[in-house]
Amino acid sequence: MAEKKAKVASKATVHDFDVIIEPVITEKTMSLMQEQNKVTLKVSPKANRADVKKAFEKVFGVKVIGVNIVNAPAKETTRGGRYKGVISGFKKAVVTVADGQAIDLFKE
Repeated sequence: MAEKKAKVASKATVHDFDVIIEPVITEKTMSLMQEQNKVTLKVSPKANRADVKKAFEKVFGVKVIGVNIVNAPAKETTRGGRYKGVISGFKKAVVTVADGQAIDLFKE
């Protein structure tokens, strides 16, 4: 039987780095990363699931199983009790990486 060859990912382009903005680093996202092989990222507000999947596979060179996207709304806050401020909203993606593959966000 013919074996399926692994799909070789092409090089990441500028568009791929525009889709993925930065990783979200919290205690919850770190536990998701260790236990369930999921990575949480801030992404471009115009990005959809297919864009995030393609960009993540090209940039990190891993197989993506699924992508979930959440719009985190802006929140009002108080600064010192008297002054009001706004914490800006953003679009967040939770990317599930295939078993046996991992990425290292904290390279030295």
